[in-house]
Amino acid sequence: MSTRRTLDALLERHGTTYAAEAGIRLRDTPQPLYQLLVLSHLLSARIRARVAVAAARALFAHRLRTPRRMADAPWQERVDALGEGGYRRYDERTATQLGDGALLLLDMYGGDLRRLRREAAGETDTLRSGLRRFPGIGPTGADIFLREVQTVWPETAPYLDAKALQGAERLGLPTAPDGLSRLAKGRDPAVFAAALVRGALDKG
Repeated sequence: MSTRRTLDALLERHGTTYAAEAGIRLRDTPQPLYQLLVLSHLLSARIRARVAVAAARALFAHRLRTPRRMADAPWQERVDALGEGGYRRYDERTATQLGDGALLLLDMYGGDLRRLRREAAGETDTLRSGLRRFPGIGPTGADIFLREVQTVWPETAPYLDAKALQGAERLGLPTAPDGLSRLAKGRDPAVFAAALVRGALDKG
């Protein structure tokens, strides 16, 4: 199969971002950006992606869609919502981290991650470091956030982390970021990166 046909098949099968799967209509506004931060936190644990997505949807169904609501919610409500999504192995620790992270976001940035973006001034490394201030957001969580946000924060694009490059290698696509970026030209960078990650994880 040619490189172009491989890419087309990949996007047809896996061309959905994790944010879209979690029901997040991503825009450069505070609420969906916060929801993406929550999702990135959940996805970064050693747990199946579908469980993390289900847990995010359960939290949002409990109306825990903003840092204020997350911070004000009783700890047990956060635990219960995570459990409803099947996120049981890490539910208590994660419930604490989500509450602490929401308070930190409110204190440092008034609940608006766009202030972190402005603080970074186009420097992806600074942005990554800023994201890692939030409890539960380590290197993997920061990578997930930046991979998914690049459509609405285009200064971060193309963002292809190690997991995306692993997917490219598995599919016989170029593994150098420059080569992959040329291949993806004209396509949504977040969709492209998510497809590569899903390709890396797809046992089929």
